[in-house]
Amino acid sequence: MPTVTIPATSANLGPGFDAFGLALDLRNRFSAELADAWVVEVAGEGEGRLPGGADNRVARSMARVFAEAGRPGLAAHVRCENRIPPGAGLGSSAAAIVGGLMLGDALCDAALDCQAILRLAAELEGHPDNAAAALHGGFTICWEDDGPHCVRIEPAGGLAAVIVAANSPLATGASRALLPGSVPHADAAFSAGRAGLLVTGIALGDTAALAAGLTDRIHEPYRVAAVADLEDVRSLLVTAGAAGAVLSGAGPTVIGLVHGPDDTGALLAAEAVAERVRVEASALKGRCEPRVLGISRTGARFD
Repeated sequence: MPTVTIPATSANLGPGFDAFGLALDLRNRFSAELADAWVVEVAGEGEGRLPGGADNRVARSMARVFAEAGRPGLAAHVRCENRIPPGAGLGSSAAAIVGGLMLGDALCDAALDCQAILRLAAELEGHPDNAAAALHGGFTICWEDDGPHCVRIEPAGGLAAVIVAANSPLATGASRALLPGSVPHADAAFSAGRAGLLVTGIALGDTAALAAGLTDRIHEPYRVAAVADLEDVRSLLVTAGAAGAVLSGAGPTVIGLVHGPDDTGALLAAEAVAERVRVEASALKGRCEPRVLGISRTGARFD
């Protein structure tokens, strides 16, 4: 029975709207075998809430591959062990889609390469940023040019994340509906420069560039309407020692990035940041306790 694990991802990261993705060390595990009818068992995050049949994202993604391979009548029994919370801005839907595409490919020998999986994932989700990071791990940048493309950048050593999730999920579609059709030229120029600084900070381990790069005027100011405590949580994380903090994807999770001398040192520094935030827990009404995650340098893989 083929089994895949897929990392959580944080998209946008402030100025990298619909382009940047960062893989995090938190994984969903999916397995499947061909069956007479669709059955999806969900354990962990989303248990009792996510669909248990053909409407589940993993199943729908598998069915898309079966159709692509000319075998639309196939069905499968799928098992999902979810650790990524749905609706949190941590790439749960991309993980389900990428996992389903990979399982579907394994079960019907569709011979999909990474580019084909990215194309189908972008088609199913509407954008490729989370899927690219989930596929390749590390830090990815996406663009559209007759289809989705991405480049992977290996993050410098010494980077970790502190995530502060909300108690209630936020649908990506609802968050995206808050965005205007256009933004002022000055805001676009601001975010373009900050995006370059963010790439520099992640690729080179430059804390000053990272801190400056974790600032946005393209989407975050408009999403405050749905994430009213964004500035409070951001301030709490930065005061506690994070280089900067931004919405993770469409939110409502806020992610703070922390530098250290190496990966182990970064995790220790992130734990210290999380502990300082916990002390101020009274300021986080409606939020879960902060959680420390390393960067996943490995993307989707078969177990």
